Amino acid sequence: MENKFTHLDQQGNPSMVNVGGKQATKRVAIARSIVILDDIILAQFENDDIQTKKGPVFQTAIIAGVMASKKTSELIPLCHPIGLDNCQVRIQLNDKKEVVIECEASITSKTGVEMEALTGASVAALTIYDMCKAFSHHIVIKETRLLKKTGGKSDFLLEE
Repeated sequence: MENKFTHLDQQGNPSMVNVGGKQATKRVAIARSIVILDDIILAQFENDDIQTKKGPVFQTAIIAGVMASKKTSELIPLCHPIGLDNCQVRIQLNDKKEVVIECEASITSKTGVEMEALTGASVAALTIYDMCKAFSHHIVIKETRLLKKTGGKSDFLLEE
């Protein structure tokens, strides 16, 4: 049976994937996190952001998400250190009053950027939690998932 765990060597020990022989291609990944906020927190929403004593929540979370994406290899063992070509974090309220965070990361490289996009979306969600917890701890980070990836061996598109 073929070993599907790419981060294990022949003996089952942790190992970074060797990308030395791979071709550099344009790679893009988009991840999403959804945060549910208490009505007490949502009452602070004005001008497309939540205003707190710590500052504008969504703007701060965008910066945190980009910073986290750039540091993914320092946080996730065995991730390759890469220099992103671009990283964009977008945050908005949907019609259910959920905070939707999307992080899009891209690079031309021998390795993908899924973990960078997922890390960016996750840290942006955690930043929203941190900045809003003074109002209420009734905050749920509902999900974080990969929506799309292109480039490399295979593409992925979440069909919802």
